[in-house]
Amino acid sequence: MPTDHRVLVVEDDETLAQSIRYNLEREGFSVEVVADGSEVLREHKAFGPSLVVLDLMLPGMSGLDVLRELRVDSTVPVIIVTAKDTEADKVTGLELGADDYVTKPFSMRELLSRIRAILRRADLYTNGEEPPLLIGGRVRLDADRHEVRVDAELVPFRPKEFDLLEALLRRKGKLVTRAILLDEVWGYTFYGDMKTLDVHIKRVRDKIEQDPSHPTQIVTVRGLGYKFVDENA
Repeated sequence: MPTDHRVLVVEDDETLAQSIRYNLEREGFSVEVVADGSEVLREHKAFGPSLVVLDLMLPGMSGLDVLRELRVDSTVPVIIVTAKDTEADKVTGLELGADDYVTKPFSMRELLSRIRAILRRADLYTNGEEPPLLIGGRVRLDADRHEVRVDAELVPFRPKEFDLLEALLRRKGKLVTRAILLDEVWGYTFYGDMKTLDVHIKRVRDKIEQDPSHPTQIVTVRGLGYKFVDENA
């Protein structure tokens, strides 16, 4: 079924790149493939992708450097697809702004599910299907506008960070287990590293907490999950 979504695949393994292209095009996506890291920023500007699938080990410019440059002025969702599978690799990629991290070898079906989940959530905000305003303490989240304000100041949030904050705000004052957050925010049965959630929680805290090292709004419920606490409630 055709979609309006465009996916930029950054992969220097031609066989794998063409396999990803084939499967995405079969699902109705428009696809461009880039094999050299130094060409990504130009192609991103020209193609205007809805999502980027990014390898890390690239000629020309490393995938992490590409991601770092993309995040200067873009919130386009990025899924890293790489053979680098250490915890440090994953944490680095996520902290630089990736929305998801898939290690090779991977199932094409799983990759497609992750792509669809990220794009589905992005679409909710543009189709007006979400309730408009969630408030908790210093934080105001406007789902229609896809905006977060902290003390009235607009703060940029990437898609996964926004989804995570929203999932917590909707259950303000209640425990939200790690399993629920992973299912709602990542949108699939999660088999990956649980550090993914922790990294994103840290990013959100950095943006909304007065002292992220001693969080008072997103508190950890040890061994279970997290809770959004409204100090004004």
